[in-house]
Amino acid sequence: MSTLQRAKCQAKAHPLAMDAVLAAAVLACMVAGSFVEPRHRDSVSWALRTPDTLSLLLITLGAAALVFRRRAPMTVLALTGTVSVVESVTGDPRAPVAMSAVIALYTVASTTDRPTTWRVGLLTMTVLTGSAMAAGGLPWYAQENLAIFAWTGIGATAGDAVRSRRAFVQAIRERAERAERTREEEARRRVAEERLRIARDLHDVVAHHIALVNVQAGVAAHVMDKRPDQAKEALAHVREASRSALNELRATVGLLRQSGDPEAPTEPAPGLDRLDELTGTFRNAGLHIEVARADQGTALPAAVDLAAYRIIQEALTNVQKHAGPQAKAEVSVVRVGPNIEITVLDDGSGEDEDPGSGGGHGLLGMRERVTALRGTLTTGPRYGGGFRVHAILPVKNRTPGEDPA
Repeated sequence: MSTLQRAKCQAKAHPLAMDAVLAAAVLACMVAGSFVEPRHRDSVSWALRTPDTLSLLLITLGAAALVFRRRAPMTVLALTGTVSVVESVTGDPRAPVAMSAVIALYTVASTTDRPTTWRVGLLTMTVLTGSAMAAGGLPWYAQENLAIFAWTGIGATAGDAVRSRRAFVQAIRERAERAERTREEEARRRVAEERLRIARDLHDVVAHHIALVNVQAGVAAHVMDKRPDQAKEALAHVREASRSALNELRATVGLLRQSGDPEAPTEPAPGLDRLDELTGTFRNAGLHIEVARADQGTALPAAVDLAAYRIIQEALTNVQKHAGPQAKAEVSVVRVGPNIEITVLDDGSGEDEDPGSGGGHGLLGMRERVTALRGTLTTGPRYGGGFRVHAILPVKNRTPGEDPA
């Protein structure tokens, strides 16, 4: 910290002491000025003189009042203005008592608003200059009278300029603080959105694997006595599905706990390149699935790739849970122009064929994913039985207002 900055800090920490120092400096200047006078009325040379006792008393009162200029600026201005008027009327030659009134006027202007500065400044200039011109021993046009008018105007103008600069700096500081708060709120909002996305992924993963575990456990229980080999195979699938669920659950929870840790899991999010693995788990659970792909090896953005995978995963999970034990599913992935189209059909005839009738969040999660990517999602029962999920995802992000057609 430089010497000037250190001095400013000390001045802000001890304002009364600084005002006392200022009052002492003003007192010294006024006393020194009271001991000199022009040799002649029209001369520029100076001579020493002995000031009157009343002038020295008025000088002392005016300087002492400046010690309290920040605590009671209007009162100090009134007191210094009064002693200045008394000196203008009685002093011959005059002592520079008006200097204390100029400092007090500056303080008032720097601590109040502009209208108040205009009113108080004009009143002070009028009273001090008018009393000096009307009641003093000098002609009204004397330089000493005009000097009072000029110095009071300078004091008011300087104080108003300081006040304006302080207000400008404060406005900049407040604007910067608001911008900082806005950035923090935006960061918190992004964190909340990311946590919501992770929670949605967690729901998809857990729902998928728990559905598989439920089906395979049911198969094992059904064939345990008659076909133990098939029961063992079903239990192996249960173990594999539960291990996969635990691994993904551990990775997701670890990401939430260690969002800023470089040792957090770095495994890439699943995409359509793992579609065969996904459908294989459902086939192992007894669901008959046919897959048709005509996306010509399209390289999808990470968000689109993940959304396509999760939509198929959630749709097949709903088929597994709601379509009945004999249901068949068809999955198609087709590139159509700038979009990738995902379709999942089933011919189920289960009593609870509508996956949204149970109050679950699977369809809601799919719709939120598609909406976030500016795509479209259509779901509903098929004519003759079954359910259809059809999603259109843009391969490239659209700009706001762009026609999706």
